[in-house]
Amino acid sequence: MKNATDPDLDFRLFAIGSQLSPEQGSSGIEMLETDTFKLHCYQTLTGIKFVVLADPRQAGIDSLLRKIYEIYSDFALKNPFYSLEMPIRCELFDQNLKLALEVAEKAGTFGPGS
Repeated sequence: MKNATDPDLDFRLFAIGSQLSPEQGSSGIEMLETDTFKLHCYQTLTGIKFVVLADPRQAGIDSLLRKIYEIYSDFALKNPFYSLEMPIRCELFDQNLKLALEVAEKAGTFGPGS
């Protein structure tokens, strides 16, 4: 899995969500569903956003996003050499992210119809 930061992505998702939302003062997109994919956006209390594109039949993405945030907090934010808005270059982050994805897949949270 590749991690990347795009400061403009944050603004674009907010702008699209705000314009399309029927609610005044919307904070952006939480989930966008189409016939071919679902876009999930998890925004933390500090404003950090995690975005995942998934098969529309996949379940459990919300809990996976929370787990990814936990891993990010533990292995990126607590790393004194990490700077916000920079790519994450941390082997422990990569290992734990891979493990979380494997555990979620084995638990069936990614399977069609689960």
